[in-house]
Amino acid sequence: MSDTDSFIDEVTEEVRRDRLFLMLKRYGWIGGVAVALIVGGAAFREYSKAQEQAAAEALGDAITAALETDGSEKQAEALAAVSAEGAGGAAIAKMLEAGALAEAGKTAEAVARLEAVAVNGELPLIYRHIASFKVLALQTGTLSAADRRLQYEALAQPGAPLALLASEQLALLDVEEGNSEAAIARLRDIVADATVSADLKDRASQVIVALGGSLDGDAAPEG
Repeated sequence: MSDTDSFIDEVTEEVRRDRLFLMLKRYGWIGGVAVALIVGGAAFREYSKAQEQAAAEALGDAITAALETDGSEKQAEALAAVSAEGAGGAAIAKMLEAGALAEAGKTAEAVARLEAVAVNGELPLIYRHIASFKVLALQTGTLSAADRRLQYEALAQPGAPLALLASEQLALLDVEEGNSEAAIARLRDIVADATVSADLKDRASQVIVALGGSLDGDAAPEG
């Protein structure tokens, strides 16, 4: 390589460095802003988590204090006064309040609290189904078997959060109506389900035996 070529290469490289320096000087702030946004975003997320945790702890403390109140009516009043920021926390407080009202003999008020949760479309399905299930439990003596069956069937749809518990109630309705064969078949399905809890499996097995059936699928007696 000649001296001239070498000199040209050096000048070209110097021009490139000058251009790079100029670009960094002109646009380098973009990188700084990006870094600031990343760091700020991470800090905001941590702050939000801390705020959510603090709110959850405050709600838990308030609910615990309310539940320690003596007397069902006073307990219900204390739970009604609990302030919750999120819809989920408010739903939990309302369902607990309904439980206290039911214990105090105020069934109609308890049902009203639970129905407010059950129809709240902003809540996850599990909250709404729990509230609906509790409403049906409170209305056992006032709703007809046909009405209860219709509502339990809605809760027993495959994939529903309380499907197996609702199926258990449907089996008990079968027994109530004198249809032991249908009850045993339904209870066997519960026992065979891979997701069944140990307690529910034991209860279903005991009822099957009490009805004169067996767990191995033998024919059930006509009811």
